[in-house]
Amino acid sequence: MIVVGGEALIDLVPVARPPGALVPRPGGGPYNTALALGRLGAHVAFCSRVSTDGFGETLLAGLRAAGVDLSLVQRGPEPTTLAVPSLAPDGSAAYGFYVEGTADRLFTLPPALPAGARALALGTCSLALEPGASAYEALLRREAGRGLLTLLDPNIRPALIPDAQAYRARFLGWLPHVSVLKLSEDDAHWLGGRVDDWLAAGPAAVVLTRGAAGLTVRTRDGREYSVPARPVEVADTIGAGDTVNAALLHRLAAASGPVDWPAALDYAAHAAALTCARPGAEPPYAAELRA
Repeated sequence: MIVVGGEALIDLVPVARPPGALVPRPGGGPYNTALALGRLGAHVAFCSRVSTDGFGETLLAGLRAAGVDLSLVQRGPEPTTLAVPSLAPDGSAAYGFYVEGTADRLFTLPPALPAGARALALGTCSLALEPGASAYEALLRREAGRGLLTLLDPNIRPALIPDAQAYRARFLGWLPHVSVLKLSEDDAHWLGGRVDDWLAAGPAAVVLTRGAAGLTVRTRDGREYSVPARPVEVADTIGAGDTVNAALLHRLAAASGPVDWPAALDYAAHAAALTCARPGAEPPYAAELRA
């Protein structure tokens, strides 16, 4: 089982018609990652705190439809977090958030994960917003100590980080407990560090997403591999990085020997391209990648 921890929220996605309209769609980096894993056929569980409001019910319905285990989901009466992406001409997105008093911020550390858990993925808003951030951090440390493969995607949202210096210091404190660090070029620039320094701090590999330039991985033993992006007509990039997380985890958790990084990266690039080809975070199904 792969466990994905973090927020589930509603993206209010701009659409062309009628002008100025916003369409609510399920989202949140960890939510999208869990959804994508389910669609790829992985045994996956979502670990979060989700509102009992109508948006929360919609979020959970989407995960159920993808076969995601919801036994680790906490519920609360507080409202669902809302995110408002603004889209650039190239389909990239910047975000504004409505997060005060929302359910996912009140996540608490769960009991031990199921015995069959092999991997844990964390990231995005859930690691920036207290008090839940401390609970997710405790989960990372505990499960890494039990030997789980851990993937961290910081997926930086500057609007949610009041003290950048404190966040960067906290990020460095996570690295000894991380197996794979995945981040975008924008994330890397904002964090201000170097890949070699991050590898020395703990991760076995750092995967960098580079938009239209593809993906690159550097490993602690000095190997580096890159694959190009798959050509596609981009609707938007919402959920593309989350789909990369899912595709990588799907391959890494199933590996019984050394990781075939070129194959894993190409699989992730293919999955991300299919997500970019449609509006909102709509990751592909396994059959689409086999086609």
